[in-house]
Amino acid sequence: MATLFEKVKALARKPKLKFLAAIIILAIGFTALGFSTRVFTGNFYPQILQDLSELKFEWPWLKPTATETPVSAYQPQTSQEQAVIKTVKEVSPAVVSIIITKDLPVYEQYYASPFDEFFGGQFFQFQIPQYRQKGTEKTEIGGGSGFIISADGMVLTNKHVVLDDQAEYTVLTNDGRKFAAKILAKDPIQDLAILKIEAEQTVSGGGGLLIKPFPVVKLGNSSTMEIGQTVIAIGNALGEFRNTVSVGVVSGLGRTITASGGVASSFVETLENVIQTDAAINEGNSGGPLLNLLGEVVGINTATVQQAQSIGFALPINIAKRDIQQIKTIGKIAYPFLGVRYMIVNDQVQKENKLPVNYGAWLTKGSAGEAAVTAGSVADKAGLKEGDIILEFNNEKITSDNSLAKILQKYNPADNITLKVRRGDKEMSFSLVLGERSE
Repeated sequence: MATLFEKVKALARKPKLKFLAAIIILAIGFTALGFSTRVFTGNFYPQILQDLSELKFEWPWLKPTATETPVSAYQPQTSQEQAVIKTVKEVSPAVVSIIITKDLPVYEQYYASPFDEFFGGQFFQFQIPQYRQKGTEKTEIGGGSGFIISADGMVLTNKHVVLDDQAEYTVLTNDGRKFAAKILAKDPIQDLAILKIEAEQTVSGGGGLLIKPFPVVKLGNSSTMEIGQTVIAIGNALGEFRNTVSVGVVSGLGRTITASGGVASSFVETLENVIQTDAAINEGNSGGPLLNLLGEVVGINTATVQQAQSIGFALPINIAKRDIQQIKTIGKIAYPFLGVRYMIVNDQVQKENKLPVNYGAWLTKGSAGEAAVTAGSVADKAGLKEGDIILEFNNEKITSDNSLAKILQKYNPADNITLKVRRGDKEMSFSLVLGERSE
């Protein structure tokens, strides 16, 4: 019998005869079963099973169908795609939608005759529709985006998203939870605001209260960004589609734009040093994060050009870091105030006005007669005058690329600083304590 099996195995080495070999082995096995019941205790039946297994033959009717194939998770095709997917998964829990609601009047329609006051309405049955207020109801009037920057619930967004002091703001997290939001501060210069939501509390086994921390984003360094760098925008697109993701590149750096809009249509603000990107920034994305492929926030999505496609702008995150730190330390956003009106000096300004230097901040009146030095300001008290050129601010040279306003934002009210000033043909030094902007 062993010799017969060996011959059958030889047939199985030929692919076309493998099926025939399997049939022969099975036939031999079932024939033997008909002659003797001892096969169940002998070595013959195990031999058949062993020989069948050695054929490594797959029965056609036992092969899995296409629907039985296990479904595997999608595998990213490139390292960039992998980085985008990873970033979105990590950051999305900390991106929130901001819903704006307000008590608006409710009107009802009724019919009345304009002739009721004449003749008691006895001769005229003519009626026209009129409207009257019937109370108020909370109505959603807009939406924006934001992201959580601290585990205790601080949320960073755009100022124009929360501009209406009469409105109420609700933060909606990615997992569907709702939180009433309190406005901690609005930046008087930049289009930034910080909100606060309260973390949920649970009772521990020992009876104490446990505070569930919020997921937070990682803040990057916007000063190291490069044109062409891949960026990801996440936000509440159109105020309806939460955590919408768009991917693009940094199209430009250091842009200056004049933005308008928001809840109050009169809102207009000039923003300097903003990031231009072709990552889609739609209405409702305002206040959401602009991310690099490391999952770090490098900007705050702020504005888009309605007359163009794929032109959006974001405030660099480094600008917001100052506001965040001030809220944590002094509880408000405060800007220093020097009290001067100036023009940045360059080669052209120097030539046209016959100035002694081609850099610095030249203190000059405005076209409408605004004073070069504000009366009663720290600059006035220190002795600065119209026509002075501030060359350096705390040993930092003032140029077109490094304006006085840009340098001033690095400091806080009450900081001691020194100014190097050119007056005529003399250089002078002034020491003063910065005031606080009243806006």
